[in-house]
Amino acid sequence: MLLYRKAIHPEFFAIDSRKRIENGGIEAEAWIFRGGHSIRFQQDKLCLCEVVTDQPHVLPERGLSTNVPCAGEHDHEESLSETLKFMSTVQTETLAEHLYLGTYKEMQAHARENESLVCDWVDPVTHKSNLSVIDLQRYRSEIHVQSWHLRSDCGLVLRTQSMFQLIETPTKTENRKTK
Repeated sequence: MLLYRKAIHPEFFAIDSRKRIENGGIEAEAWIFRGGHSIRFQQDKLCLCEVVTDQPHVLPERGLSTNVPCAGEHDHEESLSETLKFMSTVQTETLAEHLYLGTYKEMQAHARENESLVCDWVDPVTHKSNLSVIDLQRYRSEIHVQSWHLRSDCGLVLRTQSMFQLIETPTKTENRKTK
């Protein structure tokens, strides 16, 4: 998972689908493609772009702030300003074929029920099904993004959870109490 302090141009991805949401002055736009995603979080002029891909070598180095490995479990937290925070968790699991197929079917049902972004394809070599899913959720002062990327060639399930959060400053809280 790569984190950029700028937007990444869509020409770097074979985008299958996209979705944009806004919440309280913050915005998220998600692009999904085979085996990966790009999510741009923005508030005013502050921008952070999360990219999960198995081909990081084709992406620019300019603007890259963090590189989080997608093997095992990793957490990342970053304050973008006094009022904006980004947090992300990456988890991977390798499953036996029957467990992978069960997870694949479960994720398809989840995606249908939640109107998720979905990229579903068959590997041309193994003829097995692969799946990428993204859910975007709005909360009072946050945008949450959950993604799952399932690769049949190795039974891999990669899950990411990211949050873009507005942090109330004490001044704002004090002003509300005095009104």
